[in-house]
Amino acid sequence: MNRTTENLESAWPHRLAVVLVCATFPLIWVGGLVTTYDAGMAVEDWPTTYGYNLFLYPWRTWILGPWDLFIEHGHRLLGATVGLISMALLLTVWLRDKRSSVRWLAVAVFAAVCFQGLLGGLRVLFDERLLAKIHGCFGPAFFALCVAMAAVTSRRWRTQQRLPRSARPGVQGLALVTTLLAYAQIVLGAQLRHVTGAWAPAMFRMAVLFHLLVAALLLIDIVWLAVRVARRAAGDGWLLRPALALPLLVGLQVSLGAGAWVLNYGWPAWIADRPWAAGFVVVQESQRQALVTTAHVAVGSLILATSLLVFLRAWRLEGESRLALPVGSARLEALV
Repeated sequence: MNRTTENLESAWPHRLAVVLVCATFPLIWVGGLVTTYDAGMAVEDWPTTYGYNLFLYPWRTWILGPWDLFIEHGHRLLGATVGLISMALLLTVWLRDKRSSVRWLAVAVFAAVCFQGLLGGLRVLFDERLLAKIHGCFGPAFFALCVAMAAVTSRRWRTQQRLPRSARPGVQGLALVTTLLAYAQIVLGAQLRHVTGAWAPAMFRMAVLFHLLVAALLLIDIVWLAVRVARRAAGDGWLLRPALALPLLVGLQVSLGAGAWVLNYGWPAWIADRPWAAGFVVVQESQRQALVTTAHVAVGSLILATSLLVFLRAWRLEGESRLALPVGSARLEALV
C-alpha cells in the first residue's frame, strides 16, 4: 500500500472526532445546568474569569466556591477543551485525510466551536437573554456536526459501496425530515427555557402548545422511520441500530419532559386533586428539578444527533458509488 493510501486510511481523524463527540456531550449537560440554575452571569467578565486567565483561575476558589461559579467556570473550561480538540482534529484531518469535503467539514467544526464560544462570551458581556437562547440552540447543532464528523471519518463510511436500487432502504428523505423536526423542537424548547416575566400567559400557553405539537409530529415521524428501516435494512445494523435507538430516546424524552413539567410547574389541574398528587410542592432549583430538566435538554441533543446520523448513513447507502473508497485503492478520484 503506498503512502497516499495510508494517509487516506488513517484512523486518527476518526479517533479525534469520537473524542470530540465524547467531550461535547458533557458540555451540553453542564451548559444545561448553567441555564437551569440561571448561573450564566456568575462570572461577569470574559474571556477572563475575575481577571484571571481561564486556565489559571485558582482551582480551590473554583472547586470550593459558590455552586453558580463552579458550574459556570466548569462550562468555560469544558468549552475551551472542546475548542482545543476541534483544533487538533482540524490539523489532523488536513494532514491525514485528502478528501476535500471532509477537510472543509473539519473547518466548519472548528468555525462552529469558535462561533459558539463567541456567543457565550457576548452573552456574558452584554447580559443579553437573546444571545443565551441562540447559544442554547447552537450547542446541539454543533454536537450534531461533531457526530457527522465522526461518521464521515469512520472506516465503514470510506469503504461502503452504494447499494443496488432494489436493496436501498429509501428512508433518506424521511430521516432528513426527522432531523429538521428534532431541531425545531430544540428551538421551541429553548424559548420555554428562557421564559421571562414579560411573557403574557397566552404567549406561554402558545409556546407550550407548539412544543407539544412538534413533539407529537416527531414521535410519529420517528416511529415511521424506525419501522421502514427495520423492514428494508434489517440485515445491516449500520443503519438499523441508530434508527431503532430513536424510538427509545423519544420515549425517554417524553418521560423526562413530563417530569420536567411537574417539577417546574406542578401537576396539571386534572391530576392535582388526586390523593397521591395533592401534597406535591414545587421546589425551585432543587437537585431533582435541575437533573431532570437538564437531562431533557441533553436527550434532545442526542435525538438530533442520532437523526442526523441515520440521514447520513441512508444517504451514504443510496449515494453515488464514487464516494466510496475500497480498501487498498489509491485512486484519488474516489475522494470526496
